[in-house]
Amino acid sequence: MSAPLPPPRNRREAVAEALARIAPRLPAFEADATLDRALASPGLRGAAPETAARLALVTYARHVFTDYDELLGEGYDRDSARHFVLDDLNAALIAWGAAPIPEEEAEADPEDDPD
Repeated sequence: MSAPLPPPRNRREAVAEALARIAPRLPAFEADATLDRALASPGLRGAAPETAARLALVTYARHVFTDYDELLGEGYDRDSARHFVLDDLNAALIAWGAAPIPEEEAEADPEDDPD
């Protein structure tokens, strides 16, 4: 049995550890970008590390790995665009070892920044 890990020394470390737990197969480059997003977001500053990591991960994947921004640019509202990209978003999350977003929560999913 190994000794328990010491508590994180700072916010960056705490969010990074949470991100590693919720998305264990997230590549290092994607983890750095997600972590940067979580730490830069004013809306996530007071959030628990797990919450900040999850919301930043979902937001990052939605904007980078789906057609979400293109759909918004074509005039779709946020809820509709989120609905149409849910499969691609969940594919990215699952590939990283993270839990997918259930369809009934897709449009209600809170984000750290307005789209």
